Amino acid sequence: MRWLVGWSSAAAGTAGLGSAGSLGYDGETLHPVGSQLLWGDPDPLWAVGDWRPDEVRVVTADEQNRIAVLGICGASDEELRRGLFTARGGALRHLTNWPGSYTAVVQVGRRVTVCGDLAGARPVFHTPWAGGTAYATAALPLADLIEANLDFGHLAALLAAPDVPAALRDTTPYEGVRRIPPGHALVLRAGAREIAGYEQVSSLAVSAPPADPDRAVDAVRDALVEAVRTRLAAPRHVPDLDPGPVPGMGPAERRARRGMPVPGIGADLSGGPASATLALLAAGLPGRPGTLLGHGTGERLLAVTFNDLAVGGREAEVQRAGVLAADPRLHHVVVTGGEEALPYADLDGPLTDEPGPSLVTAGRHRARLAAGSADHFTGHGARQVLDAHPARLADLLMDRRRRHLVGPVAALARADGSVLVPARVYGAARRLARTPYRAGLEELAERLMRRRFEEPKGAVGASLAALTWAAPGPAARWLTGEALAEVSVLLGVEGDRSGTGVQRPGDHRARAALARYAADLRVLEQSAEVRSQRLHAPFLDNQVVRACRELPEALRVRPGARAEILRTVLKSTGITDLPPGWGTPSHASSAAAARAGLRLSADPLLDLFSRPLLADAGLVDGGVIRKALRAVASGGSAVEGLADLVSLELWLHRLLSRRGTCWTGTPARSRAVPAGIQRRRDALASGL
Repeated sequence: MRWLVGWSSAAAGTAGLGSAGSLGYDGETLHPVGSQLLWGDPDPLWAVGDWRPDEVRVVTADEQNRIAVLGICGASDEELRRGLFTARGGALRHLTNWPGSYTAVVQVGRRVTVCGDLAGARPVFHTPWAGGTAYATAALPLADLIEANLDFGHLAALLAAPDVPAALRDTTPYEGVRRIPPGHALVLRAGAREIAGYEQVSSLAVSAPPADPDRAVDAVRDALVEAVRTRLAAPRHVPDLDPGPVPGMGPAERRARRGMPVPGIGADLSGGPASATLALLAAGLPGRPGTLLGHGTGERLLAVTFNDLAVGGREAEVQRAGVLAADPRLHHVVVTGGEEALPYADLDGPLTDEPGPSLVTAGRHRARLAAGSADHFTGHGARQVLDAHPARLADLLMDRRRRHLVGPVAALARADGSVLVPARVYGAARRLARTPYRAGLEELAERLMRRRFEEPKGAVGASLAALTWAAPGPAARWLTGEALAEVSVLLGVEGDRSGTGVQRPGDHRARAALARYAADLRVLEQSAEVRSQRLHAPFLDNQVVRACRELPEALRVRPGARAEILRTVLKSTGITDLPPGWGTPSHASSAAAARAGLRLSADPLLDLFSRPLLADAGLVDGGVIRKALRAVASGGSAVEGLADLVSLELWLHRLLSRRGTCWTGTPARSRAVPAGIQRRRDALASGL
């Protein structure tokens, strides 16, 4: 895991400072384990972990005016210097406009600004420390710093309403550690905190005229091409190109045997339009995508397709990938997965910064990524930034653009086969358009209190359930009444604070869904991490997210809009020969894999929930969960929400069995950290 951590003191020379490049507090001198100091006192900043040399840049005007950029950033040093000078006047948005995926930290005198991203894939956390503020791009180091206990209210909200910002607020699983929302920056002035937004949010009162569809798609194309080009142009620094002699094996085989990626550029290649689009763009842009310092697979891009033999039903997708891979610029690798690659089959893994449902599928993804390249493109996030959340139908009604509802409603009617679908969907969209945000939170609070979780089935049911301001999560049905009551009270308090709300319902739900997805993708990257590999998700770059948000809602809601947009992107770059059926969505195989994995791993899961920590915390009833697992093992299909429960239980076990800390310092500090871990265990055991 890679992160940056810094500290802003209340005043230079206070007791919070230790020796140069360290923190001092109560006689202790602390600094992060495995860190490199980017700049020193009075407001030190460190980069921690296995950052590549090209991923860490610092441009300095003088000792009190400097900018650090960590990650893949397409700005030149001169552009960074100009950005630093502009930031001296307090401007923020330009720091997030460069192509790539990165975190920017600017110091101007005693003012430190840390910019988060729009999606939430590169979050920023903060906590009070020694009279000032410590901040980081990971929550766990800050929890170690302050010896934080677990925040059970946050864990309850994470299960009850994971897509509702009012339930999660700015909390984390650790008490006292806060996160800044997507589209915001943390501004520290001599230790004092301020959260500043740098992105405009659509308002109920003001409706901007819809953008021209052709220009909007062209902007998406330009942003995607620039995002891919920025990564192709970045220098490649992959250590240990040859892991050492093994009889009868070449360098690539030796790397694969040791779980290390092949040097060069690769991408996922499947029937899905997003990953295939990135693979074709990366292979088609000028450069040497498959070559690193003279090693690797020549000029070709390594394209990886995962074929799930344990479930089946993906033959058409693999066949389409094979047609695309006939391109001489691609080297196609098909990774086959059996029962060992099913969800829930591999429950071993590292401790991640936060919990997330993807923990139960990490082993499945690791098998695919281990066959990839050192820099690997994925299509993650395309659905969230390109597709229309069903709640956007209410936005169209608010703008009096009813005719644009005809296409999506007709598609739902065809899928359901009922003539009543149009009236039901239109009525739900109309009701949402007339419902204030506060009333939406109150409705969710009441549903949780009364345990009303019944939802209509099928595509129509999912759309109707999404036509609300806020909805319960799939795991909410498994929570105890006390946990649900706590979340309900919290929603009531947040509803009182919010007033009537200012965002449009569709835009609000889409941003919340993107933030939740990005948070879970971050968990996946950490849990399925392959040594020396970098995963790239260009659809979550700021430039791409901004371009996608300019797409007209009328374009988004059309059936098959995402595939059509990406087809247009490829066509405008000269790629037109796509196989029939390209872009056809398929969720059935994922659901079937989850059911098969639960049935296969029923015994280990029952052991995991024999004495669940979640039950000790008062969040679930262990007997109820074990009964549900046995029902799935005997052929039941109600698996919704179990991934959230299993992953959170796994994460708690990994956290509480952890030894050590993210910080080194005096012997007194080393003794204090296990005591902090013990307090977490005691709190869980007592159910506080």
